[in-house]
This record gives sequence, structure tokens and C-alpha cells, in this order.
Amino acid sequence: MSSFGYAMPSYFKDMPQIGKPLTRVDAENEQQVRAIEEEIAKTIAEVNNSGRSDESLNKAGQMTALQRIDLLVDEGTWCPLDSLLNRWNNKDGSVGVIIGLGKIHDKWAVIVASDNKKLAGAWVPGQAEKLVRASDMAKQLNIPLVYVLNCSGVKLDEQEKVYAGRITGGTPFYRNAELQQMGIPVIVGIYGTNPAGGGYHSISPTVLIAHEKANMAVGGAGIVGGMNPKGYVDEESAAALADATRNAKKSDPPGSVAVHFGSTGFFREVYAAEEGVIAAIQKYMDAMPAYDENFFRVDDPKEPRLSVSDLYTQIPLNPKKSYNSYEYIARWFDDSQFMEYKSDYGPEIITGIAKMNGLLCGVITNRQGIIPNYPEYRVAEGEQAMGIGGKLYRQGLIKMNEFVTLCGRDRLPIVWIQDTTGIDVGDPAERAELLGLGQSLIYSIQQAHVPQMEITLRKGTAAAHYVMGGPQGTDNNVFSIGAATSEIYVMHGETAAAAMYARRLVKDQDAGKSLDETIDRMNSLIQKYHADSRPIACARTGLVDEIVSFAEIRKYIGAFIGASYQNPRSFCAFHHMMIPRVIRDYDAIYKK
Repeated sequence: MSSFGYAMPSYFKDMPQIGKPLTRVDAENEQQVRAIEEEIAKTIAEVNNSGRSDESLNKAGQMTALQRIDLLVDEGTWCPLDSLLNRWNNKDGSVGVIIGLGKIHDKWAVIVASDNKKLAGAWVPGQAEKLVRASDMAKQLNIPLVYVLNCSGVKLDEQEKVYAGRITGGTPFYRNAELQQMGIPVIVGIYGTNPAGGGYHSISPTVLIAHEKANMAVGGAGIVGGMNPKGYVDEESAAALADATRNAKKSDPPGSVAVHFGSTGFFREVYAAEEGVIAAIQKYMDAMPAYDENFFRVDDPKEPRLSVSDLYTQIPLNPKKSYNSYEYIARWFDDSQFMEYKSDYGPEIITGIAKMNGLLCGVITNRQGIIPNYPEYRVAEGEQAMGIGGKLYRQGLIKMNEFVTLCGRDRLPIVWIQDTTGIDVGDPAERAELLGLGQSLIYSIQQAHVPQMEITLRKGTAAAHYVMGGPQGTDNNVFSIGAATSEIYVMHGETAAAAMYARRLVKDQDAGKSLDETIDRMNSLIQKYHADSRPIACARTGLVDEIVSFAEIRKYIGAFIGASYQNPRSFCAFHHMMIPRVIRDYDAIYKK
């Protein structure tokens, strides 16, 4: 329990409990979801294990990147992100760098580790995007960025995919400068040979800590040997290059510890053992600004009252089946408590306040199921209206705009949990201003300036995916995760096939042609949509930052919320907050 005391306990300590105990087990659904989770875990393990073996590196006196991370972070806090990102189809399934959130001596940091199992951490296609994602997370959360660096420079036979461009080799260097100008430190522990891009990679952070065998330089020995080009290679130049390389092996590579500790002083500290570098990073993290979490706690941390394993029954893998959205809130947040905002308005959306390890956050999610006599604008036009849970209508968009704006005002981080089929369409929806309200929600999310994470629990569809906290819709999105049940697409495959081929069907039919060829194309597109929207495909293409098991989602939410409160740029005193008061007054007036 906190020794600081808790503010406004009548609002925050005994919030309403939600959720019901599981009464029936759907063994088939559980088996299917767990099988997908196992496939995802196996795929991630294959990527992590590809390249040079752990045993080979250890025998050579090096730890692997994951071994270094394991030594660096507090036990049980590591949350890897973008493990499968590889839209560039690199052969080993990786972009050569590992990133994630982890606690170092009880302080959250965004951590980047060169994967020295793969070409000694070389720059390969896609690596820069992953590094930029890491710097964005540090910027959004206002927490340190920590590098465990072992970068052998650019993979030269793919330099055109790595070197120049808007988000490529040089981008992380200026991003490191940006972070420091914002007061966010970048700490680097340097291992191995880091020439050329690897050298700039290591010099751009705030504090440089080196292993005794590390070096960093503008160029490596091989580059020095080839600095007098003819435009081609003949026997004479090949022999000269071989001699230069042979001689270079007899001396230290450029930028050794003797130079950058003994002469330039760029290295602040040098250690003979790899473990010493890790301990030094932890020492510098001890000096970083961070609030005691109890400063912001409103209640004791509590585990959910209901078991997360119930979700393997309660969340159907079949996207056409409905379920109760309150049940996953009850199994991921403290004591299954939830203070709902305007429960009877915009019924397709659930908004409210929950607690994670005693810290407040906003939660926004889709309600599932049928909503009779809704939306109101279709009823007003004389339709036999029936709202469909997961779709967005006027009231839900207005409610989300209001709630996000209040979270920004009260400085609460937001957790979005999506299962959406899109926004209502047609002239009644246009007259109801859904187009403008959707963009208004984007504006509200961006204007809130609070950290946000997004979970695509099942469907992320069309613009609704953007406006519900998706990574495309705001730079306040710290990260997005999916689950074994996730699928993301601009529209369902059958809808896309109809949109693309409806006119062709009419044309073929009017011409008396067989429809078989067009039907085959439609079915091919449907199959492609299905394959490209699966969880592993979503992770490889960067539609989500990680696919996480139901059991681990609370851990990721906890990391996000804890990091959000570690060193916030601004906050609101609890007794100045409006959301709990608005909820209490609304319930008192409208729920009599």
C-alpha cells in the first residue's frame, strides 16, 4: 500500500465491478486460439534463433542481444515489440535489431539491441523504420532510449535499400538529436566493431559506454583499403586490397578504445567484461528523472477479479459471432472495476475509466451485438433501423470525441480496444455528418496530447481502424498490438471482391459470357485478403507492433500505463479532474 495516501477515494477506490464468471467452456474455440498463439510464438522463436548460433557467439566471448537484454532489464518486465516486422522480406525474417519496453532498475525505458546473430547487427532493409519506431515511443512517453549496440555497418550489397531516403540509414541519427533537444537521454552500451553507419549510430546518443574490444569509426579497415577507386577491379588493385586487408588485421581497427577513451574522450566509461557495460547502463538509468508511481496512484494495485483464461472461450475466433465486451475489460484491469462514461448514449461504444496497477487510464472499445431501433438518424427517416455492434454511428463518434477530449484535459493515458467493421455508410449517414465526426475524432485524439495504445482484438476495418486510436491516425499512438483473433483490412475480402468486380459481372452477363473467370478472380482476391490480414501477416507488414497472447495483454497494458506515468510532461491533480464528476452527475440525472 502507498504511504502517500489516496486522493478522492469516494470516486476511485471502489469503482463499479463488471464481468461475470465463466459458466461454459468452449473447448473448440480455446483450442483454435491457443493453436494460433503457439504458431505465433514458434514463428517469433524462429526469427530470434536465425543467424549465428548462441553457442558460437558465447564461445567467441560475446553474449547475444537477447542475453544482454535479459541481463539489463528487471525480471518479468520485458515487452518485445515489432518482433516479426519484415515487410522487406529479408531472408532471416528479421531487420537485424530488437526493440521493446522494459524496466531497468525499476524505471521504464525503450530498449534497442543490435541482433549480433545476424551479420553482426548490420544495417539491412527495414532496420531504420524499427529504430524510428523506438525513438517515437521514447518521445511519446518521455522516457530514456537505451541502445545495446553492436552494428557492423551497412549491408553493402543492399545499400540502395538502406542508405538514402526519407526513413532510412540516417534518420535515427537526427532522431537521437531530437530526443536530446527534448530532454530525453539516449544511453548506449557499445560492443564489437561499429564502422561507417554503425559509427554514427554509436556517436549520436548522449552517453557512450564501451566494452574494451569495441570500436566506432567513420569507416572500417576494409573501407580504408579501398579508398582509391578506379571504377573497376583488376588484378593489381585486387592484390593491393588483399595486402591492405592482411595488414589491417595486424593492427587495431579505426576508433578503438585507445582512441575514443584515451584520446577523444567520447567513451565515458570502458569495461573489460560485457556485464560491466550492462551494469553501467543501469547506473546511468538510476540517475534518470522518474516519479515514484505512488505519486499518481489512486488505489492499491490489484489483479483482475476474474481469470484471463476465460477469454479463450469468451472471444470467438469466428468474426461473425458476438460476445460481451465488458468481459475482457473485467479480465485485464484492476479488480475488474470500471467507471463507465454515458453508458446509455452511443451504445455501440463503451468508454470509461479503469485502473492498471492502481494508476488511472481511459478505456475505449466497441460493443458487440444487435442494438434495436438505432441509430436514431435512420429511425428519424422512417427506416426499420437495427444497429450492429462494431460499427460506428453518430452518437458513438460524438461520445468518443467527448471522452478523448476529457482524457486530454485530465491527462489520462488512453487504451483503445478495437473490434470494428467500419463506419455506417449511405446518404442517411452522410446527412448525420459521420464523415465530419470521424475527422473530428482524429482531431480530438491528436489534440489530446496524451499517450495512447491500441489493441486490435478482432477486426480493424477501414477508416474506423484509424479513428479508434490506430497508429495511422495519430502520433500519440505509442504502440499497437494484436491477438490471435486479429484481422486488419480496408474491408472484408468479400466486400472488396464485390467492389472490384461487380461491374465486370454485369458486363460479362450482358455479353452472355461465362462468369467463371470473374468468379475465380473474386475468390482469389478473397483468399489473398484472408491471408494478408492474418495475425502473423499483420505483424510482418507492421499493421501491429506485436501479436500478444490473451494472457500477456495485461502485461503490455501495464508497461504502457507505467511508462506513461514515469515522467509525464504534464498532469492534472486528481481533485481537478472532470471525468469522474461528469460520470457521477450524468448517472444521477439521466439514470434515475
